[in-house]
Amino acid sequence: MRIDIISVVPELMTSAFSHSILKRAANKGIAEVHLINLRDYATDKHKSVDDYAFGGGAGMVMMIEPIAACMDDLKSQRNYDEVIYMSPDGEMLNQSVSNQLSLKQNLIILCGHYKGVDERVREHLITREISIGNYVLSGGELAAAVLCDSVIRLIPGVLNDETSALSDSFQDNLIAPPVYTRPAAFNGWKVPEVLLSGHNANIDKWRHEQSVKRTEERRPDLLKGK
Repeated sequence: MRIDIISVVPELMTSAFSHSILKRAANKGIAEVHLINLRDYATDKHKSVDDYAFGGGAGMVMMIEPIAACMDDLKSQRNYDEVIYMSPDGEMLNQSVSNQLSLKQNLIILCGHYKGVDERVREHLITREISIGNYVLSGGELAAAVLCDSVIRLIPGVLNDETSALSDSFQDNLIAPPVYTRPAAFNGWKVPEVLLSGHNANIDKWRHEQSVKRTEERRPDLLKGK
């Protein structure tokens, strides 16, 4: 998989892709993330990528010209499955969306900034808009990093345990069950006996029951329609 992220401040994301699972995915050649500075496609000496909004109002707007030039350049080199705009009013990111995107080969992610982008970008250049929550960030960079993390970890070969991602929270609309590790007893707090029994069927049954119970208590909205 290749993900090209277009940003006004790509430096914000450098650390996110230089460590842990995302770095491992890059080192294995499974997924590559390229950070693209939108200012490289500006046409004036000041490298401007924003301008005042027609009609007045506070804040600046990202211009269509450098965005279109950047996307044209990328598309001349390869085909893209989706051109995604990170936006607070896009569809909400959930496990199903991450699963869908993990099957793609090439993605472009545009990070909004200032008061957003010229609406013509959204109308004509974007194929999908995604939000990570009902709140506003200073820009789409952190949201793009979240999206990439949720997608890349699902690609076969990224995680050491191939089944790990399949047991994550939300894969079946249930929250993951409690997990424990050594020691089996600490300060009088004991690990449930069933987990020490070695009886796989009973352990699976307990974990499913705990997932349902925890979901009912903490995220009953996930059970709607099940």
